[in-house]
Amino acid sequence: MSEKVRRLWKRALAARKPRGDRGMSTAEYAIGTLAAVALAAVLYKVVNSGPVGAQMQQLIERALRGSF
Repeated sequence: MSEKVRRLWKRALAARKPRGDRGMSTAEYAIGTLAAVALAAVLYKVVNSGPVGAQMQQLIERALRGSF
């Protein structure tokens, strides 16, 4: 490299502001989305199970009647 190119390169690198590590990359978004979907599936199964569903129905009926 010529001296002029080397100086320009050094100046460009020095002027560049460090951006840090902000936000998530595509792979991190994919893992985060997968984890959210897995959690939603588990919660759906739990809420729709027999005992939990019956308890929730009783709770909602009690709330609609206004008896606490």
